[in-house]
This record gives sequence, C-alpha cells and structure tokens, in this order.
Amino acid sequence: MLDQARDIDVGMRPADGHSPVEWRIADAPVGYPEAVATMEERVAAIRDEGAAERVWLVEHPPLYTGGTSARPEDLLAPDRFPVFQAGRGGQYTYHGPGQRIAYVMIDLNRRDPDLRKFVHTLEEWVIRTLAAFNVRGERRADRIGVWVARPDKGAGREDKIAAIGIRVRRWVTFHGIALNVDPVLEHFAGIVPCGIRGHGVTSLVDLGIPVTMPEVDAVMRAEFEALFGATLDGDFRGWAGR
Repeated sequence: MLDQARDIDVGMRPADGHSPVEWRIADAPVGYPEAVATMEERVAAIRDEGAAERVWLVEHPPLYTGGTSARPEDLLAPDRFPVFQAGRGGQYTYHGPGQRIAYVMIDLNRRDPDLRKFVHTLEEWVIRTLAAFNVRGERRADRIGVWVARPDKGAGREDKIAAIGIRVRRWVTFHGIALNVDPVLEHFAGIVPCGIRGHGVTSLVDLGIPVTMPEVDAVMRAEFEALFGATLDGDFRGWAGR
C-alpha cells in the first residue's frame, strides 16, 4: 500500500544563525557500543551546551540490533553475530560492512519539533539519494523504511533497501538510517528484518548499480544539505571516534 503522505512537507532547515551540521565519516568499522556512547555524548552536548549538530557516517562489523519493539521470535539465529539491544524505535535489524549507517544528531528545537515530519524527511533523504542512482525508493503506509518494487521477482514483490530507527531526547535526535549499498544480504537471514515477513531485502549493488561507498556518501551529503541545511566543509574521513 502506497503512502504518498501528501499532508507532510519535507525539509527541516534550521532557523537563521545556527551553525552548519558537522559531517563526519569514520574510516574504519565502528563497534556498536562505541557508536552508542559517542552518540550519547554528542546528544548531551547539543542539548546542554549548544554544541554543533552532527551527522556521523559509519559501517559496523556484522551484528544484529533490537529496537524497543523487537520480538524474541524474530531473532532467528541468536548465536550467529553479536546481538545488541538498541534504544531506538523499531524491531530487529542487521548492520554490517557495505551498509551505510547515518547517525543523525540534530536539535529539532532549532528546526521544527515535529517527529512525524522528521521521519518523513529522513525517508525523503533516502529516496532522493536512491533517485540519483536511478533507483525508485518508495514509502509504504503499513511498513517502515524505504522499499523498491521487484517485478523481476514476481508480481507484487518488493524489497527493503533502507531501514529507519530513531530515538529523541528532549527534541535532540540520534540513531538514524541504514542504507544497503553492498552488504552480504544473506546475513539478514538470521532475523526477521524489522519484524516484516513476506518481503525481502536488497541493495544498490544487488539492483545492478555498481556504486562505491564514497559515491553514495557524496550524494547523501548533497541531499542532506537540500533538506536539512549546510554542513561543515571537509569530510573528516580520518575521524573514527568522538
């Protein structure tokens, strides 16, 4: 079921006078506990000290995370990879090499304290990024994430290409999106991804788009700026932690 969401505007640019968002890219896989600790630290600094907002692009080693709605029966292979309980919304998901994780730490008080609009704008960010590679990403009213129709697999078939899971603390956001660029798709078999049965997962490379992570990162940055405002110059590619 399509969700056109025509009643929601996209774009959450900050009010005039706010600093650009820091744009950071980790140059090595980041462990999940380290990532959460780093996000917690930055969220507190944004909230209590007026620190700059941040987008942090990472890859994780193979692991599963369970959101606040995760159901035990959806963890099909609990011993396959490390499993972490996440404070974000949603259910079980997989993270691993070849998947671009974008942790988004912004202060909605500086923009628009509207969670529905924020999630819609994150979806739009993914959809615009995919469009740059001639892939049509779509929303579904009854399913979280961004989806791609797969008529090559049969009538009505579609696969998930990006997951969204967020947490908000006093209107400062963290966690974010996971876009499948070229992960090992078989690794998703250890869970029911996001609790959704009857549909598969895909990636840009699986769809026949021979794209690199730096190419995806460049598009993501441009589309983020169009929706959320300016980012700091420089990609901080050598930065891998706090």
